[in-house]
Parts: sequence; structure tokens; C-alpha cells
Amino acid sequence: MAQLSKSKNLLWVLPVLALIVVLFLVFKPAKSTATPQGGSSERVSVIRIAVPDIGLGEKPSSGIPVLENIYLNKLLEKEFEKDHIKIEWQFFKGAGPAINEALINKQLDFAFLGDLGAIIGKANGIDTRILVPYIRHGHSYLAVQSGKGYKTLEDLKGKRIGVWQGTASQLSFNQFIAYHDLSEKDFRVVNLDLSAMNAALATKQIDAGWGSLGLVALEKKGLVDVIAGSRDTGTSLATIQTALVGTSSFIDQHPEVTQRIVNTVLKSAYWVSQPENHDSAIKQLTDNAKYPYDLYVESLKDQDYHKIFSPLIDQDYIQAFKQSVKSAKEAQLIRKDIEVEHWIDNRFVQQGIKELGYQQVWQPQN
Repeated sequence: MAQLSKSKNLLWVLPVLALIVVLFLVFKPAKSTATPQGGSSERVSVIRIAVPDIGLGEKPSSGIPVLENIYLNKLLEKEFEKDHIKIEWQFFKGAGPAINEALINKQLDFAFLGDLGAIIGKANGIDTRILVPYIRHGHSYLAVQSGKGYKTLEDLKGKRIGVWQGTASQLSFNQFIAYHDLSEKDFRVVNLDLSAMNAALATKQIDAGWGSLGLVALEKKGLVDVIAGSRDTGTSLATIQTALVGTSSFIDQHPEVTQRIVNTVLKSAYWVSQPENHDSAIKQLTDNAKYPYDLYVESLKDQDYHKIFSPLIDQDYIQAFKQSVKSAKEAQLIRKDIEVEHWIDNRFVQQGIKELGYQQVWQPQN
């Protein structure tokens, strides 16, 4: 009887519990979709990053110390490992044009790009933002066939010049010849990527080529003569600027993730810029990209690493990008202007420098 009485006393609990469950289901608060930074709570499972492949060997390579350090040492993979977020690197032999096509098709979240590739993509409606530079004022060279008597740019009028069109190389070439009061119409420009250009020069299929250190390597082998380059302008004209760009949709939805990516670039730029790391930074790049080590060292011997690898979005960088936009429009590579200040999203670099304590590492350049 005692057991029966106890059971009767507990019967009232069941309807009360049922009522509580119903009330919770009806009146429970809506789940928030915003993070403290204003992004989406949707979890990121993979980050898709594009890089132009300009290595001379079988392995993919960016050819840039800051980026090579991130890729080879898996800095992004380590940053996001605890979150189970996969980093998907995509290296494009087709550089800017191929990367822009992938961005249009929504196959990428971020891209490391030279100025012209980024500019053409933006001018064609790809909604990106400039987040951080990873090298600025990169130099290019003009190499000619040996034994032909070519000494100046004027000597090449009407001749075949290899230029990788649609990439930053084309923009720097256009700026270089404009500096000498010439245009593409004064030459027979042949569209060749870096590897094809080197091969065409070595086999004497073209008279000259405009490109990167690979041309200087050919000169060391006695196959070509380097007669000029972007250094001859004495300014930022004909140099290459770079940018990590991100899609606005990813940045808006995942600002925390974007911040961590930018911070990783800042950490790599800091490491590369330290004098004690210069040799290691160059060696890991040249081993992977198959560039001649001595040649790469020589190309940087008079360079201030804190300046050329500065991630600051300062007036120097902004003005150089504005000049690139202006040159692209004058060469009819784009049809409309781009408001560079509106394109740039400087929040992440500024926040990252504060978080990492790098306030005194880089100084703004004018």
C-alpha cells in the first residue's frame, strides 16, 4: 500500500514536465546567426586559396619568400588544425587569368595575386577586397638574344618580345615602355608564360623577353643578355605590386577566420624580414622553386627586406596600386576606373599588427 501511495503522489509530476517541454519548444529563443564580429555562425570546413605557380621545377612555387614560407611550413594548416579546417592550396600555371576564372565560378575564397590579375578581376565584377601585400616593388628584366646587337629598348622596335599577358608582367612591361615613350604597338608582342618564354629565347624563336629572375638565370648560362629592367625607372613604375585578395562573401561571413589568415601572413613577413632568417628564407624558396640560389641572393642584396616585404597598406602601396589601375586603363586592359581606397580593407592588417605586437616592425613608406 505504501508503494501504491508513493506512485500516486508522483503522478502529478508527469503533466507538469510535459507542459515545461511544450513551453520550451514554443518560446525558446531563436538561435543567433552572428558571431561577435558580425559574421555567420556557419562553420568553415575548408579554405580555398589560389597562388600563381611560377616555379621552374616540378613542385608548385609562388617564387615569393613570404608566401613560400607559409606554404612549405604549413603555417595555415597549423593555425586551423585544432578547428579541423582544411587548407586547400590551388597553384595555377595560368596565373591571373586562370585564377580570375576560378573566382568567377566561386571555386576560391582567397587568392595571392599580382596587381594586374587582381585589377582585371575587380574591373570585371569579381567582388574581392585587398587584404594585405606580401611583396611590393618587385622587379622585372628585359632580356635579348645574344649576338644580335640589341643594346636598348629602341633597338627592339618591330621585334618579337615575349610577355606574359593578363598578368602583372604585362602591366610592368607596359609601364616600362611607356616610360620610354613607346607602346605595345611598337613591338610584336608574343603571349608566353615564363617557362615558354625562357624556352623561346633559348631556341631563338623570339628576339627578347620581359620577365623575372629566370631571364637573369639564362644570362648566367650565356644564352641571353639582360639589357634593361624596371630598376632603370628609378621609381615604382614598371615594378610589380601584390595583394592577398579575399571574396567579400567569405570575409563578411567569416571575419574571425579572415583575421587569422592575415595574421599568418604578418607572422611570415616578420620572420622573413629578420636579418638572421634571410638566408633560410631564400634557401627554402630556391630549393622548392628551383631558382639559382646565388642569383636570388644577388637580386635582393641591395634591398631592404622590411620595405619590400612590408605588409602595411600605406600611401606608397596605395599610390603604386593607383598607378597600376591607371596604366591598365590606358593600355585598354580594363574599361572602367577602380576606386582603390574603396577596394582596400585595411582593418585586418591594423588589427593583426596590434594583436601580434608588431607596431614598431614596419614603418609607412611614402
